[in-house]
Amino acid sequence: MSASGNLLGEPPATELPENTEARAALDAGTDPADVARAHPTYSLAWALLAERALADGQDLPAYAYARVGYHRGLDALRRSGWKGHGPVPWEHEPNRGFLRALAALAKSAGSIGEADEAQRCSTFLADSSRTAAVELGLA
Repeated sequence: MSASGNLLGEPPATELPENTEARAALDAGTDPADVARAHPTYSLAWALLAERALADGQDLPAYAYARVGYHRGLDALRRSGWKGHGPVPWEHEPNRGFLRALAALAKSAGSIGEADEAQRCSTFLADSSRTAAVELGLA
């Protein structure tokens, strides 16, 4: 064993609970804006709004939507026992709202010239889930 190894290991993965009502609304084709109004703590709705705004070239609205989704996701992670670091696996579907909001925040921060924040968010995404970073085009 190396003297420089982390003897405590990595914290356990955090898996967010699903908001089945909000998810069902999205799956039924409800506009993400309406889902965000009805379920303002649901990160996936905010992430979808941010992604749509980015696709439409609306960088400032994308940044705002992504920031809300990111902070709502941080709140949910903390409620689920996350201590500020450790894996947030992409493979666990309910985590994807937070991870997508984080990726959208990185992208939109870059598009408005916030290079430091874009890099911080990209690093946070890769540290949380390498798979998410690859899937979301930030790896």
